[in-house]
Amino acid sequence: MARYTEAKCRICRREGAKLFLKGDRCFSPKCAMDRPTRAVAPGQHGRARKKVSEYALQMREKQKTRRSYGLLERQFHNYFVKAEKQKGVTGTNLLVMLESRLDNVVYRLGFANSRSQARQFVRHGLFTLNGRKVNIPSLLVKVGDTIEIPEKRRKIKAFADAAETVGRRGTPNWLEADYAAFKGTVKALPQRDDIRMDVNEQLIVELYSK
Repeated sequence: MARYTEAKCRICRREGAKLFLKGDRCFSPKCAMDRPTRAVAPGQHGRARKKVSEYALQMREKQKTRRSYGLLERQFHNYFVKAEKQKGVTGTNLLVMLESRLDNVVYRLGFANSRSQARQFVRHGLFTLNGRKVNIPSLLVKVGDTIEIPEKRRKIKAFADAAETVGRRGTPNWLEADYAAFKGTVKALPQRDDIRMDVNEQLIVELYSK
């Protein structure tokens, strides 16, 4: 599957927002978005003032959200189609599904430094879901699900490093983490207020509704 393999800081600079793609580095002074000389769009014309159209605003909001979760365009659009078919507000449904992905839950619990690292961990089968080994990052969790690191995997240094830095971003209220037991539980599905992300999902709905 095709993946973006260039510098992740370029993505944040292009979207004009901190997307937390590099884990703990995003909370340090090294973050490009915290450096005035770097917090501009990449390329020769990054500092140029451009008139932003309504379509451009919608596209940038979609790209920002898609890139935050590390999804390809087709994957993201498929989530939107599913969200549109569900009852309730389409934009909220979309964000709830994205937050409920297993790789995102692993990241939110603090078992990984970034979503890309969480996706890699899940693909390598480093977690169990309700006692069964899983390796599908896109799997959607349900209320009551338990994500656990098997005992033979608990000495992996990356888990300890991630646990040390989770305090900087916190654990959402809809999840419960037990670091002593290397386990996390889904207490509830996230509500819109639980999704701490600077995104206007209505712009995404308007884009796809054209």
